[in-house]
Amino acid sequence: MLLFTEFIIANEILFHKRQICMKKRVCEQRSFRKKLRELYEHHKKFIMEVIHFGIVGVMNTMLGWIIMALLYNLIHLNYWLSSGISYIIGSIFSYHANSKVTFKVENKDKWLPWRFAINILVCYLTAFGAAQPFVEYVLSSQPPVIVDNVAMILGMGIFIFLNFFGQKLFVFQTQKKQDKKE
Repeated sequence: MLLFTEFIIANEILFHKRQICMKKRVCEQRSFRKKLRELYEHHKKFIMEVIHFGIVGVMNTMLGWIIMALLYNLIHLNYWLSSGISYIIGSIFSYHANSKVTFKVENKDKWLPWRFAINILVCYLTAFGAAQPFVEYVLSSQPPVIVDNVAMILGMGIFIFLNFFGQKLFVFQTQKKQDKKE
């Protein structure tokens, strides 16, 4: 009988310890969620800009890739003309979409389109200028059509990264500073 009583007491102790642990885990989970929520609230504007830029970017990338692939593979324009024409068309779409949807600025600044064009040009030349020689080196044994198509894809990836920070820090940031002054 004594053994049975000790067994029941030990089970009750374990049960209470489990309840304490479960309550502690729930508190830790709530604390983690609270910290996550605070982090989100603190960086909400930046997070939303990244999400909106991504949505616009996906649409722009699909448009750009279709144009670039058609110009290069069907019309047989060279690497620079195909990607250049594609980026001019895509940049017009991107300028309007990102200024309205992503960064939510009104075009009061006459230099805004020029800063945007300079940003696009610098990002384009940097991304595609770096991608082509890199891919030519890595895929030197492949036919030029493969090399150029892979270089265009890599160039697009580099461009997206550079373009986000160029637009955020150079193009639309100046506009936001001017809006605060007014």
